[in-house]
Amino acid sequence: MLETIVAVLVILWLLGMVSSYSLGGALHLLLVVALVLFILRIVQRRRL
Repeated sequence: MLETIVAVLVILWLLGMVSSYSLGGALHLLLVVALVLFILRIVQRRRL
């Protein structure tokens, strides 16, 4: 599920950069949060 959220946020972020359509800082903040959670999940998998 988290991978899907990250993928959607990255696609929206790239579309926002290309089309200059902006949701403000909220989209960038969500992207950063999703990437941090994704990295934490990968690190936790390696520990197990």
